[in-house]
Amino acid sequence: MLHLHMLREKGLVHMDFDRRILPYYMTYPGPYGTRREDTVIRDLEYLQQLYPLEVRRYQRRVAQLLDRIDYEGSMIYDEYPDRFTLERLARNIVNILKREEQEAGVENPTPPEKWEWLQDLIQVLLYNEVYKRRQGGRRGNILGF
Repeated sequence: MLHLHMLREKGLVHMDFDRRILPYYMTYPGPYGTRREDTVIRDLEYLQQLYPLEVRRYQRRVAQLLDRIDYEGSMIYDEYPDRFTLERLARNIVNILKREEQEAGVENPTPPEKWEWLQDLIQVLLYNEVYKRRQGGRRGNILGF
């Protein structure tokens, strides 16, 4: 029975199977790397579509307000965005939402205790939107909503 080392000794096998060198094109990330990123964004957008109606409304408004500071070199694209700046941005968004509610003259204004947990919700929605944009997601789109 001929073994690989015997074939090598006889000059019948010229390839060294112990130390393969990959061709250059196999070392670069191919379509599988980008497909994974696209899948993550698509999944996130689909799950955002499943949010309750009121949360989707807040998500859209957060995305609209984030559009104002979404530019090349924006702090949302920093390697490690500053936590306090993001928290301040979330508070500013909540203040804008409160002011818009007051200006609209809503019959049943949001009670103060609801604004406390809405602050946390807006912060989470903001972080999700920043993540989506940093991954190349569509700006503020939630699958057509």
